[in-house]
Amino acid sequence: MDFIFICVLWFLFTLIFVLALRSIIARGRKATSGELPPGPTPFPIIGNLLELGDKPHKSLANLVKIHGPIMRMKLGQVTTIVISSAIMAKEILKNHYLSFCNRTVPDALLAKHHNEYAMTMLPVSAAWRNLRKISNSHIFTTQKLDANQSLRREKIQQLLAHVQESCDEGRTIDVVDLADPSSETAREFKKLVRDIIEEAGKPNLGDYFPILRKFDLQGIRRRTGIHFGKMLDLFDGMTERRLKQRQLHGSAAVTKDMLDTLLNIRKDNSTEEIDRNQIKHLFLDLFVAGTDTTSSTLEWAVAELIHNPEALSKARLELEQVIGKGNQIEESEISRLPYLQAIVKETFRLHPPVPLLLPRKASSNVEICGYRVPEGVQVLVNVWVIGRDGTSWDDPNSFVPERFLGSDVDVRGRNFEVIPFGAGRRICPGLPLAMRVLYLMLGTLIHSFDWKLEGGVEPEKMDMDDKFGIAL
Repeated sequence: MDFIFICVLWFLFTLIFVLALRSIIARGRKATSGELPPGPTPFPIIGNLLELGDKPHKSLANLVKIHGPIMRMKLGQVTTIVISSAIMAKEILKNHYLSFCNRTVPDALLAKHHNEYAMTMLPVSAAWRNLRKISNSHIFTTQKLDANQSLRREKIQQLLAHVQESCDEGRTIDVVDLADPSSETAREFKKLVRDIIEEAGKPNLGDYFPILRKFDLQGIRRRTGIHFGKMLDLFDGMTERRLKQRQLHGSAAVTKDMLDTLLNIRKDNSTEEIDRNQIKHLFLDLFVAGTDTTSSTLEWAVAELIHNPEALSKARLELEQVIGKGNQIEESEISRLPYLQAIVKETFRLHPPVPLLLPRKASSNVEICGYRVPEGVQVLVNVWVIGRDGTSWDDPNSFVPERFLGSDVDVRGRNFEVIPFGAGRRICPGLPLAMRVLYLMLGTLIHSFDWKLEGGVEPEKMDMDDKFGIAL
């Protein structure tokens, strides 16, 4: 036992010595090949991992005060550049987008080879361009979204009925959990999404020490693969049933939803190509990315309005004057509700659903504002701290929707002070649908019901703290 213990100690000592020597050599190279961004001094082996804490978006915000808006960190063995200002974000996402348009792929998303099909994770390539073109030209266009308004209107009616039933029975509402309780498929789907989000959001040794990826020591990729498999089977079953309906009933079975759109592309042999395997992986990509982020944003918006009763009163007054009491909101009327739009934008500014965006990877050596960003490093954009930057916003930590009234600042990737969907070529493709859904759901909930906190809690005593994950 003593011999084994001595061997282990000798191995650890040798490993630390080698890593320290590599660090010294790297510092020597830095002096002759350009200045790397500043950052906290890393510990041997683990780097700066301990400085992230359980709320990395806030821990990194504190480090920005010391090291500035472009910062170098060592997360385990992964060199990471953290971007924390609108100016720097524009450099990465727009001015040098060709060098930063690819992703670093989290270990969990290697399950079921999803990274080989996922539009969000594919490198910029022919496959990625094809999926992006399908999304932009056939799924999220204004014409397509206008054509399937009836599907969202039907879901809003179900939402109203569900909340009304809870009101009648005196039950409290969990805003993040507003799904059809009578649908077994909806319940199964919701559970799978939550399981995937939970696994993908866990700290994973494989993401910080790439050499450990093949071992999957925490079992995260294995469990994610099980959840992926169940969801892919769910989508595969839906596709099979739809194909049989189309075979039996012809064009009468064709609806205006996303599945039929993709099946039509597959059938028509158009310039875009997509097979059944790609369809189900695209569904997995879009639904997992869009479900939890949308529901968490809705929850934050309702929480902020209850926490700020004056803003809630203004929103209800606008809805009563424009829509009228007892009338249901239509998507065509959203443009006449500037305060409702301002509420959603302000919610995105304070509570971006993905606070560090999806990680980027430098594909070449780039100089950003005088600093060298080496090829191969991971790049994180902290949109949470950018949205609360005092140089861009007055009273940045307060919920003030009025700041967006009469302002051209939007959340669609043109104004880098607030980029919850990202920006540039890899901006979230579902942005147009997400905005419609959020305006419609939030407007309906505050127009149709009075809201108060459970147990007589006063609004000013609400716990407004957040919990870090894939979605905030």
